[in-house]
Amino acid sequence: MASFQGTKINPTKFDKSQLKFYAYLIPLALFMIMPIVYIFNHAFKPIDELFAFPPRFFVEKPTFQNFIDLFTATNDSGIPISRYLFNSVVVTVIVMALTILFGTMAGYAFSKLRFKGKSVLFEINTVALMFVPAAVTIPRYLFIENIGLINSFWVHILPALAMPIGLFLMKQFIDQIPDSLIEAAKMDGASHFKIFWKIILPLIKPAIATVAILSFQSVWNSVEASTLYINDEGLKTFSFYMSTLASQTSGNTVAGQGIAASASLIMFLPNLIIFIILQSQVMNTMAHSGIK
Repeated sequence: MASFQGTKINPTKFDKSQLKFYAYLIPLALFMIMPIVYIFNHAFKPIDELFAFPPRFFVEKPTFQNFIDLFTATNDSGIPISRYLFNSVVVTVIVMALTILFGTMAGYAFSKLRFKGKSVLFEINTVALMFVPAAVTIPRYLFIENIGLINSFWVHILPALAMPIGLFLMKQFIDQIPDSLIEAAKMDGASHFKIFWKIILPLIKPAIATVAILSFQSVWNSVEASTLYINDEGLKTFSFYMSTLASQTSGNTVAGQGIAASASLIMFLPNLIIFIILQSQVMNTMAHSGIK
């Protein structure tokens, strides 16, 4: 026991015993950050460096020409890049807001309220987790066609609101909130809406952050609606435009590679930013939510 005296298992300040962890974690972190560094460098490479052999990891002569070409380019239908980007931003913001709103409200109802058919409805949501998008493409198309959403801006939004994993996470997270807390609020005269707004929402911030990231990624990177349900180029999204960049740049696939590189950075940046902003909430647990 004497050999352990004066040694802390988890020291609050730097200790030489931590060197073995840094020796493992620092190379791992550098390896994992390499794709991010490459995306940034690749977007600023001039044409000659994009096609250099052997390929170069770092840019030697950075240029903004790729971004200038991207925002001045139009496809065969004459739609500017700003239109596609605007569509993506609007769709993503609306879907994120509504997904969080409906997910939290439904999660509270399934977790803390009693109503007929609750278990059956939640089991249906759980079963929906088993289906990959490709398995429901045809029935989804037939349903969307029957309700008249083909070639409509709403076809980007309404189907994306059905997010089974979001509801599942919300319900499981709210289950951890003690029922006694809800009962105490009811005894004080609080309505369901006040309980939801004042008690539930502040305690489920980690779940909200997780659902926000999942919904953002699924919508921002999606090309399904633009490819299958929309014929009007003015209603399509930036992710769809990106998938056709190399072939639509006035027939010049060489110039298209530079535009594609800058577009890839624009597509990647929002994912990085939203994760940096919300990652602290995602890492939190109910132990840090402040239930007293």
